[in-house]
Amino acid sequence: MNQVYLKISHKQSFRRRRRHLRLFDGKTKGVKSRDSLLLLLFPLLLHHSLTKVLGESESTREGNAQEIHCSRERSRAAWQIIQDYLTPFVERERYQIPNKCRLHPDNDLYRDQEQHKVHVDVYEWKCGYCRKSFNEEKFLDQHFATRHYNLLNTTGTKCLADLCGALHCDFVLMSSKKGKIKCNPAAAAKNRHLCESLANTCFPVSQGPAASRLHEHFLRQFCDAHTCTGKNKPFPRGGKKKSGVFYLAVSILTLMLLPLFYLLVFLHQREKRTGTQVLRRIVKTGKKTKPS
Repeated sequence: MNQVYLKISHKQSFRRRRRHLRLFDGKTKGVKSRDSLLLLLFPLLLHHSLTKVLGESESTREGNAQEIHCSRERSRAAWQIIQDYLTPFVERERYQIPNKCRLHPDNDLYRDQEQHKVHVDVYEWKCGYCRKSFNEEKFLDQHFATRHYNLLNTTGTKCLADLCGALHCDFVLMSSKKGKIKCNPAAAAKNRHLCESLANTCFPVSQGPAASRLHEHFLRQFCDAHTCTGKNKPFPRGGKKKSGVFYLAVSILTLMLLPLFYLLVFLHQREKRTGTQVLRRIVKTGKKTKPS
């Protein structure tokens, strides 16, 4: 009887130990799984927190950059128009544009940043401030707007894009995009008034013959086209001569074909000489006299 009782108690204690071992093993597995889950979640939490911090700083920079209400694209278009259709004539007259003139380079908000653009290759643009590289100009513009906006001199009204109406920026931009511009008589009159104001400020007739000639040129080149009649087109007096893509392609093709042409001439001349020598040999052998 005692032996049976001992066997039963031994079995019960063994079952209890197995139950405890299972519970302990379950707890251990739970701890391990919880630790592994935390290890997996830690990089995600770290990435989320870093993204949030960087996003806030980036949004702060963008918020500060958005305080400048001046279109970079239109300012660049206005600057290019000045360089192409006005600067060559100003340089020919050896005239100094006064600082109070809104066409003066110092009155372009983005001039310093534009001068710090380095066009390395077709698909490589570099920031002149920090030497960072970009594959498109628009990404470099975004970089300037977020990283180097504090270098802009925002004192005074220096937005060259405000002169786009007088300088026919839409005509140039839409021409490149093959679009049509609808003419508004009120807007045309406003732009003409602004254009004439620029002519009077930048090229005062009282400043001498050169200023007087440039004043007349500016009116004909820019102001006369501000009508809805369609008779006068912008920039009738032309501008800076540009070497077109067609002429560049023709030049490259000529350089490639010229050596080939000389090679063909050389081969033809050599073949001609060889043929002449063969004929001479044939003639000489034909003239041999038969022995008597």
